[in-house]
Amino acid sequence: MLRNLLILTLFLSLSACSNDEPATEQHKKDSHSEHAQHKDDEHHGNEKKTAHDDDDDHKDDEHHNKKDKDGHAKVGHTEEGGHAEEGGHAEEGGHAEEGGHEEKGVVDLTPEQMKAANIIVTALELTDTRKTIRAPGEIKLNAYKTIKVSPRINAQIIARHAVLGDEVKNGQALITLSSVEMAEAQGQLLLADKEWKRVKKLGKKVVSARRYITAKVEYEKTYANARAFGMSENEIKTLLAQKSSADGSFKLVAQQAGRILHDKFIVGERVEAGYVLMVITDESAMWVEARVTPQVTNLVDIGNNAEIVLGDKKFPAKVIQLHHSLDETTRTSAVRLEVNNDDDLLHAGMFVTAFIEIRNTSKEIQIPEEAVLRSSDGDWQIMVEQDEAGEFKAVEVELKKVSNGMAIIGSKGSNKIGSGTRVVTHGAFFVQSELAKGGFEIHNH
Repeated sequence: MLRNLLILTLFLSLSACSNDEPATEQHKKDSHSEHAQHKDDEHHGNEKKTAHDDDDDHKDDEHHNKKDKDGHAKVGHTEEGGHAEEGGHAEEGGHAEEGGHEEKGVVDLTPEQMKAANIIVTALELTDTRKTIRAPGEIKLNAYKTIKVSPRINAQIIARHAVLGDEVKNGQALITLSSVEMAEAQGQLLLADKEWKRVKKLGKKVVSARRYITAKVEYEKTYANARAFGMSENEIKTLLAQKSSADGSFKLVAQQAGRILHDKFIVGERVEAGYVLMVITDESAMWVEARVTPQVTNLVDIGNNAEIVLGDKKFPAKVIQLHHSLDETTRTSAVRLEVNNDDDLLHAGMFVTAFIEIRNTSKEIQIPEEAVLRSSDGDWQIMVEQDEAGEFKAVEVELKKVSNGMAIIGSKGSNKIGSGTRVVTHGAFFVQSELAKGGFEIHNH
């Protein structure tokens, strides 16, 4: 029995061993197959990933290609902000190009505009211009248009008829005076006039020739005395016509029109003959005494143009006299100028600067003063015509001198001007305004 159990057990063990070996081999085969499958899957997975990446790249390329087709501006904005900035720079470049046009200062005007603005274009040419010297000067009264009012005899001031600063007319009464000497002269004149009228009425046939001549001479003598003492002809006529009493009163009258600049007296004051009571001058023309060296005086001619500068005011003048003696203190000579003073801006005693033309000349370019204008940055400029009629450009110039409405100019920097250059000589302000309009529009794009 036991034997049978052992045999059965051994048999079962052998059976179990037989069954386990194929299973292990199958398991090994399955494991190997699974491992191979896993590797294959990984391989295919990598291929799929690569394919996917390729596909993504392809799509990305398509995406970029599509954007390329849509326009460069999209690419510029998509890739980097820098491209957008470059686009901005490109736009700025466009403005820079327009700005270049503005910098040239070019404006085109139609014939209608030029006619309406009365624009005149003239070719520049070199002309003879006199050189000038600068000298200090002082305003003086025009002695040839100035009078002093004074009595010819000792007298007392009775009344005043004008005051300091008044504008008076020729023959206007200024002062009433009274004098014993004048009273005697008036009395003698009244007697001589009465005798002369009687003798004339009788005639030469009735009176002797001696009496006739004596009466006439006496009348003329007393008349002349009254005039010499200061009575006017009208006063004498009034005295004789009205048979007025010889009170010795008489008036001093203005001998010319002008302004009273001096009246230092008091009513009731007694004054001696020759005492200056008033000074009257015509200030429409004044003198300027300019002090120069003798060497400069030799280069100045009577009639030369000059210019007087007082502050920011300028006045045209003329050389009218040359002094032939030197000042003992300064050792300078005086050049007398005459300047128009209709605006009453110049007065005696003012110190001024005089610019006087001398004999030496040179070739310069002269244009009307109105043709030279200030630019926006403060430089002087003129409007130069370009190749086409009506096309103008602002050109900076050097302003050398302005005198008597004419400006002497020269080239400045690289801006060359010369004989033959066509510039606007009338209406330049209108052209400059049109240039300014163009510049404003450019900056406001």
